[in-house]
Amino acid sequence: MTLAPQPLAPALAAAEAAGWTTVRLDLDGVRSKAALMRRCAAALEVPQWFGGNWDALADALIDLSWLPDAPGRLLAVTSWRGYAAERAEDWATLGEILEEAVDFWREQDGAPVLTVLLAGPAA
Repeated sequence: MTLAPQPLAPALAAAEAAGWTTVRLDLDGVRSKAALMRRCAAALEVPQWFGGNWDALADALIDLSWLPDAPGRLLAVTSWRGYAAERAEDWATLGEILEEAVDFWREQDGAPVLTVLLAGPAA
């Protein structure tokens, strides 16, 4: 995972052309952990068991069984800079959870990979 912002449209187009599941997590206007969790739940369309805390988010990202079968999954995080600036500690925690999820899926033989991109405002 890179923390440098990347162009989103080419990555989404390539992922969709390859049959990957794409999820957009737009953090525009998110300024609290509770709002972040609500935004994550909506973007990921998590099951009812999602508890809206860090552990639940980590569990959701290493399960992903409710997402459609696909050869890969791309999670595009957009408009994240405001949240990262105002909630640096929470942003660091989110980064750790995303990295752990990417590593988890990378280590699963034959399972679809999870890729996370950080991008500017949603287009």
